Amino acid sequence: MIRPAILALEDGSVFHGSAIGADGQTSGEVVFNTAMTGYQEILTDPSYTRQIVTLTYPHIGNTGVNAEDIESAAIAAAGLVIRDLPLMASNFRSEASLDEYLKRSNVLGIADIDTRRLTRLLREKGAQNGAILAGSDAEGEDAVERALVAARAFPGLKGMDLAKEVSCSDAYEWSEGEWALGSGYADATERERPFHVVAYDYGAKFNILRMLASRGCRLTVVPAQTPAAEVLAMNPDGVFLANGPGDPEPCDYAIAAIREVLDAGLPLFGICLGHQLLGLASGARTVKMNNGHHGANHPVEDLDTGRVMITSQNHGFAVDEASLPANVRATHRSLFDGTLQGIERTDCPAFSFQGHPEASPGPRDVAPLFDRFIALMQARR
Repeated sequence: MIRPAILALEDGSVFHGSAIGADGQTSGEVVFNTAMTGYQEILTDPSYTRQIVTLTYPHIGNTGVNAEDIESAAIAAAGLVIRDLPLMASNFRSEASLDEYLKRSNVLGIADIDTRRLTRLLREKGAQNGAILAGSDAEGEDAVERALVAARAFPGLKGMDLAKEVSCSDAYEWSEGEWALGSGYADATERERPFHVVAYDYGAKFNILRMLASRGCRLTVVPAQTPAAEVLAMNPDGVFLANGPGDPEPCDYAIAAIREVLDAGLPLFGICLGHQLLGLASGARTVKMNNGHHGANHPVEDLDTGRVMITSQNHGFAVDEASLPANVRATHRSLFDGTLQGIERTDCPAFSFQGHPEASPGPRDVAPLFDRFIALMQARR
């Protein structure tokens, strides 16, 4: 039986569709993602916390879901917006339908709306605060007005520190390696792991940790607010700064810790929010983007080689290249809008990348950045 659903944006735009997943109400920043695959990885990416994700590819859910294609312990996105949910999910790895997965996770979604119109609105006006009402919450003469009130009540991500909210509560060891068809995820403890890496969890995706583990790293994952003194006391070979949601500027605890790690001269590698935090710790500024970058098809230029890579992206803030101090140089730039994609410190072994080189979902063009981090640790030894 079809259940009603309403999506409302802060600008007054309203979309009527069919509810998928749970009933109720949710709000967040509405963004669009242009990836054609990987809806399960997208939903479980902690960087989407407090965001409602619109997928521009029209048919979502046709391969179902499984227990392996996850990037965190639970769905992180505040809601899902799609054009069409196929009646049948068919794949040899499928264990449940997308609708069942959303219901089990108590996550709201809306289908059967014009996602092309919605994407044009978001592209022209920028990411919008919005709300979804689903099931009985979307019924009644005042449903549209309630949806608009909920959309406009969301405070927006600017100034919102979410890293400490999604981070782990206690430190733990990670030993799972990369996935292979037929064998699943590798046990990294079965191979030599010469490098001890401490990873700051600001909302880390599992596949980032897997790729480090597969390259010989013994990983200790620590909460976002862990003081640098505790990390340095572990005597690591390198420090990793994970991805994560929200505005980087309020994360003063992370910025202070990163500065201490930089002063200690340890090799350091940051991704996404970790990239932005490295920029702030180095004296640069960050800015809120109009609609951010979300997708698995973004061209990025390596400024050292001129090589163009197709990358996976998920961020709504960026480091302002014009604000880079003298000891920080730009290494990568987006060919979509010219925004900064990578930086490197010239006075210590630290670098970062704005996109997601772990390719989950997305192309593997930028995976060699993990090898570069390993090389920095080898050189320090």
